[in-house]
Amino acid sequence: MNAPATVPVLAVEELQRHYTLPREHLFREPGKVYALNGVSFEIQPGRSFGVVGESGCGKSTLARTVMALETPTAGTVRILGHDLFDLDKDALRALRRHFQMVFQDPYGSLDPRHKVGRVVAEPLTVSDEVGARDRVEKVADVLRSVGLKAADMDKYPHEFSGGQRQRIAIARALVTRPELIVADEPVSALDVSVQAQVLNLMRDLQDSFGVTYMLISHDLAVVEYVCDEVAVMYLGRIVERGRTEALFARPSHPYTRALLDAVPRPGVGRAKRGAALKGTVMSQTALGTGCAFADRCPMAKPRCLEEAPPLRDLGDHHLSACHYAEDVPAG
Repeated sequence: MNAPATVPVLAVEELQRHYTLPREHLFREPGKVYALNGVSFEIQPGRSFGVVGESGCGKSTLARTVMALETPTAGTVRILGHDLFDLDKDALRALRRHFQMVFQDPYGSLDPRHKVGRVVAEPLTVSDEVGARDRVEKVADVLRSVGLKAADMDKYPHEFSGGQRQRIAIARALVTRPELIVADEPVSALDVSVQAQVLNLMRDLQDSFGVTYMLISHDLAVVEYVCDEVAVMYLGRIVERGRTEALFARPSHPYTRALLDAVPRPGVGRAKRGAALKGTVMSQTALGTGCAFADRCPMAKPRCLEEAPPLRDLGDHHLSACHYAEDVPAG
């Protein structure tokens, strides 16, 4: 089911996800949480696309919706040209072998009651074409590809360290040879030294198998190391998007600038890195008329409070949702 080279592995268009809150009054409509508000992007084959932002910006909701674990309120998600939410149950089940997920917690994402061989082989159960003997061979091969041993399939998850468990989780995601892996904070629960090992493994596997990654992270350094492109999210919207190196070198949205300024750098004090953000994060239970970042933005002007800025192309595949993107100060 490989798509032609011209078809993106993942295409997200105007994706919305709104949650209805419990009704608080008999004669009033229940409130809503606006988690995603018109997110669009594409990922080409063999590329790595990072999504960054503070907690609550909608990153994990985006990951779950891309994986069809959540149903969108509006918009489309296409994987290899197939609209996930236009497929029947059997067709979606068959397509799942082409996109897999690596979760944040290597301790909670592996069933402790089952041996590693069964855990890793689980995605293969969607295919009737894989017999028992082939399944064992595939599990052994994929365990070796992530730096473990074939004999490890007879052990339980608790017998491994955190980094090894995340390698097992990556092996489980790889066992069907998917075109897309969605990784939601894959190293945030690990020690720094182990993080480096897992990130290097992800890059090596991409070189070896041509995997396409969608990487969710709050850690800018992780995204900078792994990803070719990056999108910055704020309150359910992408506020800036572009090639990682260019975006980090010259951000064109005040929120991106603030995120980069908050990253500690040797010999640079906080005062020199930039002022702390003012104001408070807008509620996700209401959609304002202006820029969602305006109350915290050091560059905000009256126009920002009245008119929501579109995500516009600044040239060279760099997009920014800021009326004054050209005036954002360099670092």
